[in-house]
Amino acid sequence: MTPALPDRIATQFTDSERTLLVELRRSLHRRPELSWKETQTQARLREALMDIGITDIRETAGTGLVAHIPGTQRGGPAVAIRGDIDALPIHEETGLPFASMHAGVMHACGHDMHAAWAVGAGLLLAKQPAVGDVRILLQPAEELGEGAPRVLADGALEGVAAIFGGHVDWRFTVGEVVATPGPLAASTDTFEITFHGKGGHGARPQDTHDPIVGMAAFVSDVQTIVSRRLDPALPGVVTVGMLHAGSAPNVIPEIAKCAGTIRATTPESRALLCTEVERLAHGVAAVHRLTATVQITQGTPPLMNGARAAAWAQDATRQLLGESALRKLPLANMGGEDFAFYTERIEGCFMRIGSWREGRERSGVHTPRFNPDEDALFIAAAVLAESARVASAALHLA
Repeated sequence: MTPALPDRIATQFTDSERTLLVELRRSLHRRPELSWKETQTQARLREALMDIGITDIRETAGTGLVAHIPGTQRGGPAVAIRGDIDALPIHEETGLPFASMHAGVMHACGHDMHAAWAVGAGLLLAKQPAVGDVRILLQPAEELGEGAPRVLADGALEGVAAIFGGHVDWRFTVGEVVATPGPLAASTDTFEITFHGKGGHGARPQDTHDPIVGMAAFVSDVQTIVSRRLDPALPGVVTVGMLHAGSAPNVIPEIAKCAGTIRATTPESRALLCTEVERLAHGVAAVHRLTATVQITQGTPPLMNGARAAAWAQDATRQLLGESALRKLPLANMGGEDFAFYTERIEGCFMRIGSWREGRERSGVHTPRFNPDEDALFIAAAVLAESARVASAALHLA
C-alpha cells in the first residue's frame, strides 16, 4: 500500500483490492462516455461490483446501477452512497498511458474517480457491514443535471433516510475532506431573453425601436441585481454569456437575443435573482419602446448539506483521518451539482475530497489536463463507507 496513505486508510485495503480499484478507475478513464450514453461504463461497473461479491444489482435511470449491501440488522432505514459516472465533451491532453481512447470525450470532472470510490466503499461495507442496508448508487447524466431526477423518479432511493457523495477537489490535498453543513453548491438556472423592436435602416434610427440598444442596456443593468438587490452576505451570480443580433452593419434588426446563467446558494436567493432578471428585462424593454420575451429554465437547485448528515460525515472523517483533515471551502462554490435533487428530499452530505499532492500540476476540473491523485480513491471510499456506518447506527437508534 502506498506509504503516503494514512494507516487507518491503508490497512482497510489489501494489495489486490487496491489494484482492482485503480484498474477500475483507469479503465473507466480510458473509455469515457457522455451523459445517457454510459452503456459500456454501466457494464464495467456491474462487473466490478460482482468481482467484489456484490450481486444484488439493478439498473436505474437507464444507464445507472443500484447495488444493495445488507446490513447486520434487517429492516429500518437504508443509507445510500452515490458516485456519478458520465464524462465531458473535452479532448484530453494529460498524456497519461490510460488517457481517453475517445476523441473529444474525457473524464475531466473526476467521475471516473467517483464511480471507482463508490465501488470501493461498497467493497469495504461488504467486508464490514453497516447496521442497516446500504445502497451503492452509480448515477448517469450528472453533467446535464438530469440523472438525479431520473433516479428519484425510478424509486431507486425509496426507503433511504440518508445519502452521501463526494467530488474530487484539486484545491485540497489528499487526506483533506470538506463536510460542512449548509450551502455547498449553487443552483444552475439559465435565462434567454428576446427583445422585440422595430427594425430599419441604420442611417435612420429615429424610425426604429432598436432592440440592440435595449439589450445593451439590459446587459449593463443586470449587473446591479447582485450588487443592489441581493443580500451582500449571500453569494450570487448573474452572467450574460451569449448575445445575438443583426445580419448587416447598416441594418437595425427586429430582434436581439441574450442568454446567461443565474447562480444562487439558497432557495430564497434563487427565487429573488430569477424574479429580478425577468422584471428588469421587461422594464428595460419598456424604456426603449420594446417588448421582451423571457424564458427562465430551472437547472439544479442549490446543494444544501443537512446538519445531521454533515455531522455524521465529520465523525467518520475524524475517526479515519483526525480533526486536522476537516477543512472548509475558502469561497462559495458557485458550480452546480445534481446531488442537490437528493438533498431536497433526503438528509444528505456531499463532500469535497482533496485530490492534489505536492509536485502535481494544479489543473482544475473541466480542463483537458485534469489529473487527480489516485490515492484520493481510497480516502473517499473509506470516508464514505464509514459515513454510512455512522449514519446507519444513528438512524437505527432513533
